Amino acid sequence: MSKDGYISKTVTLNDALSQPGQIDLQEKMDITLVRLDLNADLGKLYDIKPIYFDLGKYNIRPDAAVEMDKVVSIMKENPTIEIDLGVHTDARWSSASNARLSEKRAKSSVDYFIKQGISKSRLTLKGYGETQLINRCADGIKCTEEEHQQNCRTEFKITKY
Repeated sequence: MSKDGYISKTVTLNDALSQPGQIDLQEKMDITLVRLDLNADLGKLYDIKPIYFDLGKYNIRPDAAVEMDKVVSIMKENPTIEIDLGVHTDARWSSASNARLSEKRAKSSVDYFIKQGISKSRLTLKGYGETQLINRCADGIKCTEEEHQQNCRTEFKITKY
């Protein structure tokens, strides 16, 4: 399915008819299309789980690959979409270390997309380090692992469609 100004979607119906007639597709599957908006985060639009990295590392974990593959599918179904990968860290190390780490994580994410067949020309990247924390867990504040993980996020913002 496709419509100008919306993200295209492919759905498959595997349902046998017991008799001739009409099928109400909305009863069988989700056929709603998502509106394209610049700077919209694909992760939020499609309920993509956060992309997590191990502490201090930048390799793509298997659980992250599953979520990144959802973004790959969206991009393959919508060949004009371009995205910016914004990678954030928590504040557990120095600002300089976190800036370098987020850049490495962003690069490994872009490399993953390229290996899955997405052109580098459709991707931009930015490592933000700890500059855009979404909770109170700044330097020197004791937080739970879960609170730190909230800051270690990757955003997939639409920059062109």
